[in-house]
Amino acid sequence: MFKEHISIFCLAMFSLVFLIVIGKVLQLRELFLGLDVGILEMLKLFGFLIPAVLLMIIPIATMLSVFLTFLRMSSDRELVALKASGVSLYQLLPAPVVFASLCTLLTLWVSMFGISWGMDNFRTSVLELAQTRAKVVLQPGVFNKSIPNLMIYSRSSSLATGELEHVLVQDTSRDSGGVTIVAPTGKIISDTKMGEIRFVLNNGKLYRQDNNEISVLGFNRYTVRLALSQLVKGVHLGKLRPSGMSYPQLQAIKNDPSLAESESFIRKTDVEIPKRWAMPFACLVLGLFAMPLACAFEGMRQQMGVVMALGNFLVYYSLLSISMKSGEGGSGISPSISLWIPNILFAGLAIAGLYFTAKERTINLTSMITHVMFLRRKDKGGGTCRS
Repeated sequence: MFKEHISIFCLAMFSLVFLIVIGKVLQLRELFLGLDVGILEMLKLFGFLIPAVLLMIIPIATMLSVFLTFLRMSSDRELVALKASGVSLYQLLPAPVVFASLCTLLTLWVSMFGISWGMDNFRTSVLELAQTRAKVVLQPGVFNKSIPNLMIYSRSSSLATGELEHVLVQDTSRDSGGVTIVAPTGKIISDTKMGEIRFVLNNGKLYRQDNNEISVLGFNRYTVRLALSQLVKGVHLGKLRPSGMSYPQLQAIKNDPSLAESESFIRKTDVEIPKRWAMPFACLVLGLFAMPLACAFEGMRQQMGVVMALGNFLVYYSLLSISMKSGEGGSGISPSISLWIPNILFAGLAIAGLYFTAKERTINLTSMITHVMFLRRKDKGGGTCRS
């Protein structure tokens, strides 16, 4: 049973990750086209994004593997043969419990450290690619207009160091009017934490036009900030969100709210902390819930079984999403309680289901569904004959 859990789990993980990667390709197509990303760089970026989706995929795969294993055993009458041999359902618990516990530990590591590792490396890689692109587009002796709201000219530039000489920048991002900056030297710098590229200019002059007047301001150091959201479309690269932080970072904000930028950021942190614990333990809860559920759907084809299992997970995730939205809105029950309600509910259903299944007092839902469909077809057929 444990080997079958593993094999179905690997198949489910591969299928779900593949589907999500296809969706991410469509979502990030502007990023890949804008930065001219190659195949190897694209695979590396997707590798960094995978830990963020594993937090949801592993519980689904755990539930599917246990559900499909017991559905096959139930449909092939293996469970009936085991019961006839004196083996109770409780004696079959060690394999799914050990398997679900291992999945819980794996998800816990992803939750605490894997997500932040992947997001940090993803942001750093995209920043490096964007900085390289910004250096490439700054061809010496050419008025470069490929960066939104900026026109940049430099007599000479270094692709290796990002150093610029004899720089002219026209910034039209301000509503009040354009600003023209002239400086003898400058440099391109990337900031991973802020998600931006900076053009640092030295010992120059700033020319601002206001109606018919032009004001001139000298400076020792002037920085033009370019948010990567303007240069890279389809991905958030601004300030780090709670969903991309490690658990120690979230705890630091919890202990010292002054580190947060807003009240909304604090509420999202309060939601993210219990979520990082609730999702890993969902593997154990949903794995146990899948055992009696599979016995209730005895005789159902595995294709339909997958749909039923995903439907039950959708119910679980809907309850979790409602709790998260309630916590982020600052209303209702505390997130540290509400985010555990789906786990408590499904754990109660799992315990009750195991008890009644062991006593052979469960309802065969497959027979009920088949019977209802047969009656509906019969009523439709009878109505046709009478007409």
